[in-house]
Amino acid sequence: MTEQKIIINVGRQLGSGGRVIAKRLSEIFGCMFYDKELLNLAAKESGFSEKFFEQHDEHWRFFKSLFHMHAQHVSDNNFYPNRFSQESLFQFQSEAIKKAADSGSCVFVGRCADYILRDYPNTFNIFITAKMSYRIRQVANRHGCDDETARKIITHEEESRASYYNYYTGKKWGHSQSYDLSVDSTILGLEGTAEMIAQFIRDGLKAQKTEDGK
Repeated sequence: MTEQKIIINVGRQLGSGGRVIAKRLSEIFGCMFYDKELLNLAAKESGFSEKFFEQHDEHWRFFKSLFHMHAQHVSDNNFYPNRFSQESLFQFQSEAIKKAADSGSCVFVGRCADYILRDYPNTFNIFITAKMSYRIRQVANRHGCDDETARKIITHEEESRASYYNYYTGKKWGHSQSYDLSVDSTILGLEGTAEMIAQFIRDGLKAQKTEDGK
């Protein structure tokens, strides 16, 4: 745990173990952890249903039909406007992310948090990759499907994530220049990768403190 406030943003390939690593980093540094929890925060910010945010979470494909969406209810007392802006979902989630970051040290998983919090100090942007064979095995086990189906799930999901990220950030999802550190989790394993990233962050904080003291 560190006395300095820090923000850790973790992007990840599907099946890479990125969420597990992010959770471990939150434990190492004593940070709040936000993944699906952000949907609840965003729903509270907007007044809309959490289920609605979950259905469109980190996906680009819903944009095609968003402008044509007719008023629809999710519960007896919850109706969505007829012309819901495609930017509104992102804006609500962005405000929730900023509010969480303002409250203390946090680890965020995905959702363009690295871009949203780009002006925050002591922010570290990490991307977790893994060998395709490993990712296929993880996804196949998770969904109880064969390798071919797992590969299709990975391709479909990552196309959506990349489109969503690229549109809102102006950067390229998964490209090393978009992050402070990109690491293959299959080399050191999930725990080893988390520890390596933690040391990278500690060293980065020390370097920043030295620079500020000059």
